[in-house]
Amino acid sequence: MVDLRDSQAWPLQERSWAVTRSKKQADVMTGQDPHRRVAQALLLTVLAYGIAIGIGWRPTQLHDPGDLATDHAAKVPGDRNHVAPLSEPADSQLMLTPHGDQANRPSDAPPSSVDPTVPPPLLFVLPFVFLLAGIAVFPLVHVTAHWWENNFHRFLVAIGCSVVTLLMYAFLARGWTRVGETMEHAIVHEYLPFIVLLFSLYTISGGIRIEGDLRASSGTNTAFLGTGALLASLIGTTGAAMLLIRPLLETNRERKHVQHTVVFFIFVSCNCGGLLLPIGDPPLFLGYLEGVDFFWTLWHLWQPWLVVNGTLLAMYFALDRWIYVPSESTANLRRDATQIRPLRVDGLWPNAWLLVLVVLCIALLDPHKAFPGTSWHAWPHLREIALCGLVAASLLLGANHVRQANRFNFSAILEVAALFVGIFVCMQPALEILNVQGPRLGIDTPTKLFAVSGILSAVLDNAPTYLVFFRATAAQFGGVAEFAELVSRTDTETATRAAEMLAGISLGAVFMGAMTYIGNGPNFMVRAIAEQTGVRMPSFFGYTFYYAIPYLGPVLILTAWLYL
Repeated sequence: MVDLRDSQAWPLQERSWAVTRSKKQADVMTGQDPHRRVAQALLLTVLAYGIAIGIGWRPTQLHDPGDLATDHAAKVPGDRNHVAPLSEPADSQLMLTPHGDQANRPSDAPPSSVDPTVPPPLLFVLPFVFLLAGIAVFPLVHVTAHWWENNFHRFLVAIGCSVVTLLMYAFLARGWTRVGETMEHAIVHEYLPFIVLLFSLYTISGGIRIEGDLRASSGTNTAFLGTGALLASLIGTTGAAMLLIRPLLETNRERKHVQHTVVFFIFVSCNCGGLLLPIGDPPLFLGYLEGVDFFWTLWHLWQPWLVVNGTLLAMYFALDRWIYVPSESTANLRRDATQIRPLRVDGLWPNAWLLVLVVLCIALLDPHKAFPGTSWHAWPHLREIALCGLVAASLLLGANHVRQANRFNFSAILEVAALFVGIFVCMQPALEILNVQGPRLGIDTPTKLFAVSGILSAVLDNAPTYLVFFRATAAQFGGVAEFAELVSRTDTETATRAAEMLAGISLGAVFMGAMTYIGNGPNFMVRAIAEQTGVRMPSFFGYTFYYAIPYLGPVLILTAWLYL
């Protein structure tokens, strides 16, 4: 692999890229551009959905984005500590068809043979543990390191663990019917919306190029990280990360020590910066869908956002200025000071407008809520179909030379897709155990919620983890609707306590997503892009134990002490 930090390697790298660029331009002329083929496939998907809707097909939303067990658990009366109150008639909208009519179910339908109050055994969590261990260990073992670099091999491991989990459901507990329900919930209602959103932000942002090579001083790099913190809440952590990681790497290409800069970029731009608005991070968006005011995080959590991100930026500046810059060779620093090009932005049309439309699609095309000003509910999956259409528009209308200059490809998002398909299936037993046992675990203070939801968000996907603790906490305040209303008020002691509990859940889910590579989708993508450009990134354990715990850990402890 060419080390892009070595200035002697750049002429060869540029010649190689020029050859690749000429080939891609020839592919475009002959209709073989892979990006164009992806766009055509997306347009066919949109067309098929439109034709199906036009001839009268209406998909039915069987479940909301929450845990599958919650819907069944609502049928079990008499347990005030259980999550049953969260799905009573006041929240029946979660079980509506797109037109607002209650889903037709035969009154004499046989009851489920599964007791929803009994979680699966801990044995069911073993495939998930094995998958996490594989992600951490396979890159470190000489025999498997090269094999693991192939996304297809990652996919095989993820699918293998998923199959074991589903076979456990089929033969040890709940039968093939439950396997189908689990697959529908994990893949259709969780994984597909998750990966389509990341795919759309990744691809559209990849059509915008911030080009230039500034002097890689500590101040310049800190400014990049700070800009990422601001953009993360406006265009999502994925959008901000994909927009800024390439110019940050180009600015630092003359330097030898770049790893710590990318890691702090993951801390700030891929996680902690996305706290201020629901579009910033998926967990907060789920809270918005449950009824939390759109600006609640901005008004209630801006101080923790400022303290955490400000402290991380100051920590990075000091670390880079007094530890890593003095470790650079004089030749590297001289090249960095002389090889300077001002920043310029290309590809804003149409991609900047498409990013705005992505945000609007996420906010407005929620099948569980009426479109603003109307009684119409978006059809299930319409949001994902619309996002696919926006991606196709970006690939077809955007300037191809911008993506070529960005060295854009789908490798990073394919890595996320390959691994997270297994994570979403294998984590279902763990989430079901939390759904049943969570309200009985005594997690009844903001600090406890911060710690437990945060730690689990670091090893599970933070969106469903947030939702589990959101609903378990809401049960203590009378239900989801009552809890969502209470947190926006400060006129009673109960309202203040509800807001503090939600703050603990929100801070834990968002901030501790930075503790591991799997805590948030953009973490993986940034690591992959950095490694493609020659930056040697830390291993799974190296990232967590060498960077996250010693640097981010004390900042989060301080935050909990100050605000919870």
